[in-house]
Order: sequence, then structure tokens, then C-alpha cells
Amino acid sequence: MSSLSGKARVAGLLYLAVTIVGAFSLMYVPGLIYVPGDAAATAHNIASHEALFRTNIFLEIWGATLEIFLVLALYRLLAVVNRSLAIVMLVLGLMDVPIFFVNSLNDVGALLFARGADFLSAFAEPQREAMVMLFLRLHHYGEVVNEVFWGLWLLPFGMLVYKSRFLPRLLGVWLMLNCFAYLAQNVTGILLPQYASVVNNISLPLQFGEVAIMLWLLLLGANERLTAP
Repeated sequence: MSSLSGKARVAGLLYLAVTIVGAFSLMYVPGLIYVPGDAAATAHNIASHEALFRTNIFLEIWGATLEIFLVLALYRLLAVVNRSLAIVMLVLGLMDVPIFFVNSLNDVGALLFARGADFLSAFAEPQREAMVMLFLRLHHYGEVVNEVFWGLWLLPFGMLVYKSRFLPRLLGVWLMLNCFAYLAQNVTGILLPQYASVVNNISLPLQFGEVAIMLWLLLLGANERLTAP
């Protein structure tokens, strides 16, 4: 395996791990636990599935940690294309990591109130349930804030892929479009939440750009024969 292709497959493997963890923590668990508009049912679900919820917190922390290594692996792969642009990708790609760690604390807060520990006896049950929903809503808005960085880092990433010659230009264009899809979700999530679900559905096809680049890196690596100008 060539050195360049080896770097590509390492990045693809890390991308796969981050994607699996992200799908579990951002889609599967919230879909199972969260009941929109029903604080009591949501709190009950957390208490009933405590092991799953704790696993989700654990994976969210380690998923963010894996993301650090993913961005570093992509930097190693793409710095040969344009080092300055790769540094921009690196910085923007790491900006969402601290928010992931803060969001894990929001989940811890929701868990504590759902369990109703002794030191929370000063709160009535409806108050504890309301606090569970508050922490979960803060978690949601943490994700909305992160959509800025989920989007912005894809712009230099896509440009590097487009310029690389050893990865398909189409994937670079797809990643750049994916950038604007995330930014649109952030704008509607903050300013026009009533349209958030509509924009999310429209943006979904563009967001498969990251899945496409992940699979290409993992399965096909990099074509070093095309690196010569």
C-alpha cells in the first residue's frame, strides 16, 4: 500500500468510527429517548434506559476525541496539496470538539434530574422533569451551534479534495455544497426554527457528501498516479 493511499485509508477508518458514533448519539438515542412536548415521558425514558443513556454520554465524549485524530489524519493527507488551506481546515475541524464535551455535561444534567437523586429532593417531580427537558434542549442548541463548524470546515476540506488530483473532484464539490447545507440549518435553527425541519429535509442529500468521501478514502484510498501536474 502506498504511503499516500495508506494515509487516506487511515483517515477513512477514523471517519467511519466518527460516523458510527455520531449516528448512534445524534440520531438513534435521541429518537428512542426524547418525546417532543412531553417532559414526563422523556424523563421516564432516560430513567428506564439509564445504561443506554450513559453509554451515549461515553460515546459522545470518545466520538469527539476520535474527531481530533480524524482531522489530524486528513491534515496529514491533504497538506501536500496546500498547507495553508489545510491549516484552515484543521482549525475549523477542531472547533466543534469543545462543544461536544460541554454537551456531554448537558446530558449528565438531564440524567441527574431524571434519576431524582436525594440531593434533588427540594425539587418537585414536575420541576425535575422540566429540568430534564431544559438540559436536553440545551444539548439540541449545542448541536445547532456546532452546525457552523460542521459546515465551515467542509469548505477548505472540499477545496483541498478538488485541488488534490488524487481524489475525485466531484467529492470536493459535494463537500463544499455540504458546507452550505449545514450553515443553512444553523441559520434556520437559530432564527427561523419553524422552518428547521423543512430545511433539514432539503439539506439531507447534500450531507451525504461526507459519507461519500469517507467510503472513498476507506475503500479506494488515493490515486497517486494523478498527483503529477
